[in-house]
Amino acid sequence: MSKKIGILIGSLRKDSFTKIVAQAAAKLLPKDVEAEFVEIAHLPFFNQDFEEVATAPESHTAFRKQIESLDGFIFATPEYNRSYTPVLKNALDIASRPYGQNKWNGKPFAILSVSPGAIGGFGANHHLRQVLTFLHMSPVQQPEAYIGSVTTLLNDKNELKEETLKFLQTVVDALVSKL
Repeated sequence: MSKKIGILIGSLRKDSFTKIVAQAAAKLLPKDVEAEFVEIAHLPFFNQDFEEVATAPESHTAFRKQIESLDGFIFATPEYNRSYTPVLKNALDIASRPYGQNKWNGKPFAILSVSPGAIGGFGANHHLRQVLTFLHMSPVQQPEAYIGSVTTLLNDKNELKEETLKFLQTVVDALVSKL
């Protein structure tokens, strides 16, 4: 039975750099590990009133089931005001509740923080790591993936250059080794 890595992209922008990096990472997975892009843009904001099955929107219920079915995760996020994005926070909250039914529990993850700036989303990466660790997920400790100055890492077709793909492969391999 093959393993599945869920990929959550924290940017909603159509042509986002974060999406380019996440798609490149998906292509680097071994043949026996499937990438599943997890849509999060459509999810209504988390509300504690939605924790019970009877009151939860169908999209929340389906999302929780999807997260439960996955073996590990890649979280790809830009940095907004030294943190990760609200859409990603919303997704984390939805699948971590109700109390005692955390669907993220025990699953391995890697973070790819992406930025046109030089520090590569350092703040977003660490804020996200803090929340994921609280959710009892298992982080890829090394290598850390701060994809800074991303516009210089793309070729004329908006694809990552070979040198960056080699680095990204080390991150993907570290995650796969935790499955």
